[in-house]
Amino acid sequence: MTVRTVVKRTARAILLDGADLILIKRTKPGWAPYWITPGGGVEPEDPTVVDALHREVDEELGAKVTDVVPAFVDTVAHGPDAGPEGVPGGVKVQHFFVCRLETMDLSRRHGPEVDEPCGLYEVVRLPFTSAGVDSVNVVPPSLRAFLRANIEGVRALLADDLG
Repeated sequence: MTVRTVVKRTARAILLDGADLILIKRTKPGWAPYWITPGGGVEPEDPTVVDALHREVDEELGAKVTDVVPAFVDTVAHGPDAGPEGVPGGVKVQHFFVCRLETMDLSRRHGPEVDEPCGLYEVVRLPFTSAGVDSVNVVPPSLRAFLRANIEGVRALLADDLG
């Protein structure tokens, strides 16, 4: 069995505000629009993946979140082959957390997505329902499938009695 090396980790927020899901609509030149959860790469200066999540949400949304609960992990191939004879390259591990929006001030947005954008980053609200999730191209597809199948379960991760 070949063990692939984790070459990148990301922290992403399945961000709920009441009945809404907060997403970022990405529009890049030459690409069809797609919708992503707020978040991004874990940097060496981030003490933990959750710290990276808080930093990324602050950068991309000028937001603070509460009730951060692990929900879903996605592992995908990332980067070129690592060695000779087709030995598989590394993987990117995306950590998805369900969390609740506490505050958001878009005028506080900062970081590379704002300072040096490649295309547009539009913050959007969708009803967190099957129809809402189906109404846009949420990526990665594994997240879209997870959300579509687990609306109630994702909400339950924020229940007061979860512990």
